[in-house]
Amino acid sequence: MNPLRIGNFSGFYGDRSAALREMLTGGELDVLTGDYLAELTMLILARDRLKDPGAGYARTFLRQLEDCLGLVRERGVRIVTNAGGLNPAGLAARIDESARKLGIPLSVAQVTGDDLTAAHPGALAAHAYLGGFGIAECLRAGADIVVTGRVTDAALVTGPAAAHFGWGPGQYDELAGAVVAGHVLECGTQATGGNYAFFREGDVRRPGFPLAEIHADGSSVITKHPGTGGFVDVGTVTAQLLYETGGARYPGPDVTARLDSVRLRRDGPDRVRIEGVRGEAPPPTLKVGVNRLGGFRNEVVFVLTGLDIEAKAELVRGQLTDHLATSPPAEVRWELVRTDRPDAGTEETASALLRLVVRDPDQRVVGRALSGAAVELALASYPGFHVAAPPGKGDPYGTFEDAYVPQDAVDHTAVLPGGRVRPVPPPPGTRPLRAVPPPPLPEPLPPGPARRAPLGTVAGARSGDKGGNANVGVWVRTDEAWRWLAHELTVERFRELLPESRELPVTRHVLPGLRALNFVVEGILGAGVAARHRFDPQAKALGEWLRSRRLDIPEVLL
Repeated sequence: MNPLRIGNFSGFYGDRSAALREMLTGGELDVLTGDYLAELTMLILARDRLKDPGAGYARTFLRQLEDCLGLVRERGVRIVTNAGGLNPAGLAARIDESARKLGIPLSVAQVTGDDLTAAHPGALAAHAYLGGFGIAECLRAGADIVVTGRVTDAALVTGPAAAHFGWGPGQYDELAGAVVAGHVLECGTQATGGNYAFFREGDVRRPGFPLAEIHADGSSVITKHPGTGGFVDVGTVTAQLLYETGGARYPGPDVTARLDSVRLRRDGPDRVRIEGVRGEAPPPTLKVGVNRLGGFRNEVVFVLTGLDIEAKAELVRGQLTDHLATSPPAEVRWELVRTDRPDAGTEETASALLRLVVRDPDQRVVGRALSGAAVELALASYPGFHVAAPPGKGDPYGTFEDAYVPQDAVDHTAVLPGGRVRPVPPPPGTRPLRAVPPPPLPEPLPPGPARRAPLGTVAGARSGDKGGNANVGVWVRTDEAWRWLAHELTVERFRELLPESRELPVTRHVLPGLRALNFVVEGILGAGVAARHRFDPQAKALGEWLRSRRLDIPEVLL
């Protein structure tokens, strides 16, 4: 049987608008997937729905699709996307309406059952992460376009693969292979050189979007359309495999994929083969993402220029601390960012930033805390006083938390073309999720001369967020470097290099098949990205900070 060619045209809500057309016209494809639903996106869509009950889906997808409906029909490519968000029925109706107006015969189906908001009082949105078999039912019934609510990102690939190859719920190895391919595709151009540690090794000014050639046994080849930008190699695929993952077991609604079984090898220019993936029964519960309104936040950034930076910061901090004491917000955070340089050639490079953030359940408190007080200091504080922008009244912020429900607690439903409804049963078997025992480490490198250098000289990294936690995947490209990294980058050394993690739980996972270590730092992101707890709220650059830190590296690796 020929492989199933599945491409991606979106990795987030706001991705390249031309990508759908580029993928449809750039080469042969069977299915195109679009991923829109990050944790923050669900909160954005929930707030949209508060203003308009008919909203709640990714409007940008509808515009992309309307421009390409004729091409979709002409090329015979099926579209599968979670752009339905909180309102898949609304999006499906709009697509159907657009196709009829244009006289383009396309059938539309949808997947529902993920919305559990009613069971979580006070939540703006609470949605279970569904698997791929609802999508498979829609495609088997002849749907040209399938829109879903909250499914796992990888389900956009496992569903079409299960439909095409006839996989059943118990074919865990095949499903796990598709999960791994789906995880590589889900973030779009991150698999083709985007956000890549070794980006200078190729032209990544406009990376092409990735595609996977999936085979009946679950193995796949990751590649891209000929002539598109970026590049695909073992490193770009490794980086994406480590993104937003934890240990060796990668759980999902349909299968738990064993990341420690993954084997990668070059299969030609811009082609990487993924094989050997093993799967196990999924866990007995489904993850539910719960988004709530956390309160209100306000901030002001004071610009401190030239001499006496620390003293200037102390002065304004003392002035505002006295003011805040009269009506104290629930949370007050100061952060001095030393962007200044001595004897700088421009005023901007001579300046540091002092950031004050306040939070409180009451918008009036955060508004009063900063708006008047910060402005009143304009002529009565440190020399050179000015702010990056005047503070406002305060904006709402969200929080994200995980909950779990039994697999059979959701009404996973495929709404087929024409409106027929088909229930999707829970998996026939489950297995509680347990950590994999640490694998044996390789023999360490023999002693020899070392030189102080950044970790990134020999190692790549990619980091990301899962709720309030962050993961940092670190990998190397040779067996010799792996022999060093596996022994050198312990949890203790990781905490030493990233002081923000010193007081937090840190877990190290070892993946020898990828020559990789994956660190999970619990709580570093507070209540999740929507809470904007830290400077880099999604931990996107945490890995690059780690790569910039210096340590003693054996000269044989340098």
